[in-house]
Amino acid sequence: MGKLEAVKAAPSRGAEWMGTIKMVIVTLAFVLGIRTVAAEPFVVPSPSMVPTLLIGDELLAAKYPYGIGKYSSPIGLMPDFAGRFAGHLPDRGDVIVFRLPRDPSETYVKRLIGLPGDRIQMKGGRLLVNGEVLPRRVAGIYQTVLDGTPQRFARYVETLPGGREHPILKRGVGSPLDETPEFTVPARHYFMMGDNRDMSLDSRVPAAEGGVGFVPEENLVGRADRVLYSRDPEVAAWDLADWRGIFRADRFLGRID
Repeated sequence: MGKLEAVKAAPSRGAEWMGTIKMVIVTLAFVLGIRTVAAEPFVVPSPSMVPTLLIGDELLAAKYPYGIGKYSSPIGLMPDFAGRFAGHLPDRGDVIVFRLPRDPSETYVKRLIGLPGDRIQMKGGRLLVNGEVLPRRVAGIYQTVLDGTPQRFARYVETLPGGREHPILKRGVGSPLDETPEFTVPARHYFMMGDNRDMSLDSRVPAAEGGVGFVPEENLVGRADRVLYSRDPEVAAWDLADWRGIFRADRFLGRID
């Protein structure tokens, strides 16, 4: 008597499509989960954070340190709510990606200078926190090219309350933002500034005057932790003579302090 062999039916075309669709959904859910909870990439478009961040840097903003806010989702799925939950409060000196309070469709990156309750002021081009002038030391000259024009800045290393240091650039005394009134940071808000002090639109300019103003905690997106890669926008992709310089390899995966 012959043996009966089990015959496995070939999957139907519909079953194959369903399997593919399920795989795509799972993959998208995984990517969205990573971007929502863990980290999200952003490209730096302006010189406001030079020398810490350069135009053309693609940075990775870690979301988990500050918990979950309504702008944690990259595609706007989060409900509209104030404040944050989970995570911890930002530290003074963090470089932070946030949504612009007067226009949340725009994303900015600046350094956190003022915590809730702090008094912040500029006098003679020097930064004061709670009435004390922050110490800084000379760190040479910084030269770069912005929009095709050579630029030259004085470079300093500034020390924030608590001892954290970071570089800043100044062209000299006399910038419109070198003299400001004293700002008192409201509860659950933050005061942000660019490291390129004379080329940064930041919390020194109130939102009502077209600036950043105080940033509510729910507008924080994440902490800028690393530069994934960097492309020099001054080098055109079709300029074969300089093409090898189009990428700044020394900045790849660099830590942001």
